[in-house]
Amino acid sequence: MKLTHVDEKGKARMVDITEKKKTERKAIATGKVTMSEKTYKLIKKGQGPKGDVFTVAKIAGIQGAKRTHELIPLCHPIPLTHVDVTYTFNDRDSTIQIISTVKTRAQTGVEMEALTSVLVAALTIYDMCKAVEKGIELGPFFLLEKSGGKSGRFLRSELERTNKRKGKRNP
Repeated sequence: MKLTHVDEKGKARMVDITEKKKTERKAIATGKVTMSEKTYKLIKKGQGPKGDVFTVAKIAGIQGAKRTHELIPLCHPIPLTHVDVTYTFNDRDSTIQIISTVKTRAQTGVEMEALTSVLVAALTIYDMCKAVEKGIELGPFFLLEKSGGKSGRFLRSELERTNKRKGKRNP
């Protein structure tokens, strides 16, 4: 397998995308925030010790996607056309699932932007709630789906997620 971000001398490099065709690209990433039942019930309505938890975290996730190239050294600055951050609440285990969808029409994909968005939103939830609970857990985080570009579509299956949690390799 040829490594794209390594030059002929084995040194890290940014991939040259000058000649690549612009295509529509989309990535969806997810991550989980787990907390005590007490904290979960306190913030589920959105209000926490620092105010509106989920609006602030959504804005932070959008900003994270937009600034990915400033955080990850070999990422290209990409003109994003859409970023959305949504939440799913699970009362049974006091978790919040964060889902970030990122779109562009560019020469390279937005997987890193979607992942960064989810991570920054999760960190913001932690920051907004740490006065109440410092033991909040973040993760796992992973790419659910991507489309566009040379490699086409990737869709993470439930089997892959289950096997990874159990330490098994996928066939």
